Amino acid sequence: MEEEANLSINMRRFLLIINCLLLSVGVCGGPLMMRLYFVEGGLRIWFNSWLQTGGWPLTIIPLVILYFYRRKTKGSDTKFYYTTPRIFIASFIIGVFTGVDAYLYSWGGSKLPVSTSSLLIAAQLAFTAIGAYFIVKLKFTSYSINAVVLLTLGAVLLGMRSNGDRPEGVTSKDYVIGFIMTLLAAALYGLILPCIELMYLKAKQAITATLVSEIQMVMCFASTAFCTIGMIANKDFQAISREAKHFNLGEGRYYIVVIWSAIIWQCFFVGAVGVIYLSSSLMSGVMISVLLPITEVLGVIFFDEKFSAEKGLSLFLSLWGFVSYFYGEFKQAKKLEKKKIQENEMTTTTQIEHV
Repeated sequence: MEEEANLSINMRRFLLIINCLLLSVGVCGGPLMMRLYFVEGGLRIWFNSWLQTGGWPLTIIPLVILYFYRRKTKGSDTKFYYTTPRIFIASFIIGVFTGVDAYLYSWGGSKLPVSTSSLLIAAQLAFTAIGAYFIVKLKFTSYSINAVVLLTLGAVLLGMRSNGDRPEGVTSKDYVIGFIMTLLAAALYGLILPCIELMYLKAKQAITATLVSEIQMVMCFASTAFCTIGMIANKDFQAISREAKHFNLGEGRYYIVVIWSAIIWQCFFVGAVGVIYLSSSLMSGVMISVLLPITEVLGVIFFDEKFSAEKGLSLFLSLWGFVSYFYGEFKQAKKLEKKKIQENEMTTTTQIEHV
């Protein structure tokens, strides 16, 4: 159908690495920029939610490049876009839920240290695995079950001493609500990832780089539209200039934080959707969870957050869960590769006998 209908193995691996790098920038940088905004005097939760997908126009750049590439290889009669009404509606609905998720995460991020919220978001892998099992019928293995259990235990462990790292100025009630909001954000996004994969499976057309970028743009546009409504209702647009003047780092740096927040979060969404396209929703969830401990350490370094024994044990359980999952995936890949080689040998033998 178009330029990416049948990617070679090497090209698929190359694109997967690129998307993993984009996802890494988003997972590690996004929470830090969010916390910087709130720590230095930012107060607008709806505005911060808007920033998570407000960089969607950046997606137009790769779409334009892909379009001219198609014109060069396919001729001037190539399609300008490939999104069907069915895919547009599905992408828009998922995008609205992404906006809800952004609000939940921003609310939690305004009350919790980066190191705590990152460990809670790591539980997303458990929700993604469960969602992938029911939504796209992805089979569980003993290793993936072990990973889900360990990550869940890590989140529970943090909850047992939920007030131990409460930031200054945050009440116990707000801290608990932030804790719950962040867990809800992890659960919701853990379900969103398999829904994106299901949309790919039910698309009834070739899933290409162009179509994936279009889906990404529609999702982020819908999320931004949802958050824009929240900003209007909360009168955030009128408050931005006042907030910038009172920002601890200065008015100019306020806008730098805002702009880079939008860019870094867009890297996250492009990378997440790209990894689903090139691998699976569970792989995307695993990548996010694997990078979160790095985000936690960066939070401790840049914001001088406390690293309690509970966080240390939770981090250990999370890393154990990641290793368990990856080992299981490695064994499964080896098993499939061996099976494929045996099938090819049997096919070759049968052909020789017929000759």
